[in-house]
Amino acid sequence: MKEFPEILGGSNKSLALHLIHRVLHIPNQYLYLVADQYFYNKHSPVEIRDSFLDLLGDVFFVVPGVVTARYHRDAGAPVYFYEFQHPPECLKDTRPAFVKADHSDEIRFVFGGAFLKGNIVMFEGATEEEKLLSRKMMRYWANFARTGCSQDAVGGQVLSELFTNRKDNIPLKFSEDCLYLNIYTPADLTKNSRLPVMVWIHGGGLVVGGASTYDGLALSAHENVVVVTIQYRLGIWGFFSTGDEHGRGNWGHLDQLAALRWVQENIANFGGNPGSVTIFGESAGGESVSVLVLSPLAKNLFHRAISESGVALTAALVKKDMKDTAQQIAVFAGCKSTTSAVLVHCLRQKTEDELLEVSLKLKFFTLDLFGDPRESYPFLPTVVDGVLLPKMPQEILAEKKFNSVPYIIGINKQEFGWLLPMMMGYPLSEDKLDQKTASSLLWKSYPIANIPEELTPLASEKYLGGTDDPVKKKALFLDMLGDVVFGVPSVTVARHHRDAGAPTYMYEFQYHPSFSSDMKPQTVVGDHGDELFSVFGAPFLKGGASEEEIRLSKMMMKLWANFARSGNPNGEGLPSWPAYDQKEGYLQIGIPTQPAQKLKSKEMAFWTELLAKRAAEKLSPTEHVEL
Repeated sequence: MKEFPEILGGSNKSLALHLIHRVLHIPNQYLYLVADQYFYNKHSPVEIRDSFLDLLGDVFFVVPGVVTARYHRDAGAPVYFYEFQHPPECLKDTRPAFVKADHSDEIRFVFGGAFLKGNIVMFEGATEEEKLLSRKMMRYWANFARTGCSQDAVGGQVLSELFTNRKDNIPLKFSEDCLYLNIYTPADLTKNSRLPVMVWIHGGGLVVGGASTYDGLALSAHENVVVVTIQYRLGIWGFFSTGDEHGRGNWGHLDQLAALRWVQENIANFGGNPGSVTIFGESAGGESVSVLVLSPLAKNLFHRAISESGVALTAALVKKDMKDTAQQIAVFAGCKSTTSAVLVHCLRQKTEDELLEVSLKLKFFTLDLFGDPRESYPFLPTVVDGVLLPKMPQEILAEKKFNSVPYIIGINKQEFGWLLPMMMGYPLSEDKLDQKTASSLLWKSYPIANIPEELTPLASEKYLGGTDDPVKKKALFLDMLGDVVFGVPSVTVARHHRDAGAPTYMYEFQYHPSFSSDMKPQTVVGDHGDELFSVFGAPFLKGGASEEEIRLSKMMMKLWANFARSGNPNGEGLPSWPAYDQKEGYLQIGIPTQPAQKLKSKEMAFWTELLAKRAAEKLSPTEHVEL
């Protein structure tokens, strides 16, 4: 480069090929293969210069790095790969503008150069975004040094791409034996800090997911709170149940309780206040929060709660028992099921890989289009074990015997807009639907919707009967699923908490985040999981967000953190969020964000009347209806 300084301003193909020959010692007969790969259809001097520099990077670093990673992977060693892409602001005036992330630029971030003081200067003038990036990289490197720990491969990639605050398609893997906490604290903690603590419980149907998928850095830094993300056992390991003392189930929830006890005993050492703990979660994490609110075992372990798109009345995630599934697992595992004790003993002899094979045979997250939906089990849910959950949630709520803490409960406008139908395999690739097919699909959705077959035509007529347009019918069918799986259960729980005298707030999220998968149609506004990008400050963890989205994320982090501080989300400069009282006020979160009333009130009336009528006409006194 020193011999050819003119290349900095641009290059031509002849000069580039000459340099390649001299620097890389590539024989002349291969030069044109290289030229075809890197310089094809490149004409301007700037394009040729950039391609030449890319080639050098590939030869000296990228190709050897990838080859080495593949060898380690193929030998069975855990391998992780990264590409650093941020040019430090402090160097932008010291090198040409076309240089992006240069060799060794990441070192300033790995060693926390922005936070060094005194005579050691690595990183003057770091921006707030760069400080966040540095904290994130130090956390990655330190986590790897501590554990090298990896959670169950099922669903990891899907969650990484579609369901979290990450933009890049990072091939996450997970492992069931890594029960740990991630703790995020503001940088300026003191020994006397006693900050509010926000404990995150991840979603994933109680089957997939992991704590490390969620980065609490932005929420902690912007709102001066301690964020804890927790791991818990999932699937067979976390929720297998025989319905008796040999396999009570709810092991994953017991892990959540253990994490909360750990927080009570230790969080003060991290600047957190054990007397101000808010549990919050989304989907199955929201259901977990709701279950812990109902559980006598969780008393005094937390002080406020937030359930996003999931509650203890979500039919797919809470059942009275799962004995039939236990028998199915026994068959797939090759275990005799003469007694619960024999079955449990047999399963405990199985390796993790063998149980993972059983999990794959169970086809979690899959809609069964051909069998009897009453015998389909796409999830391993919470069960009534008589200890953690003494009775069905409906009974506990009706008796008002639960932890009466301030509670935010919310849903998204189109919970079944795209992600869940796609993951569960609903046959909706064509952008249309007829009413008969809608009724059939609603019946096939029994494991998650719990709507009896004889009521499906009435429900389909109610939602789809007002239009002959098959495109609109499809959209209305998805609205119906969103209402029955998330909307109606969430409002029901909110009403019970309100009536028990607990401070209650409700919201509906109505925004399409730019961080969503590119496969998601732009018309889907408020899909399942979409609020996570704003709650966890994705615009501050990844670039490319609009000012509108940045403001929305700042607002949501402020609302959530205010609630964690005081039990009331309202504050200066924020839209007024009415309490969910007899007027049933709630907050519509989006552009604009504004208060409204009577969330899903018409839908509540319809489903309550429909199921009550069916109960009166069809059920014997000993049978039980779940809403």
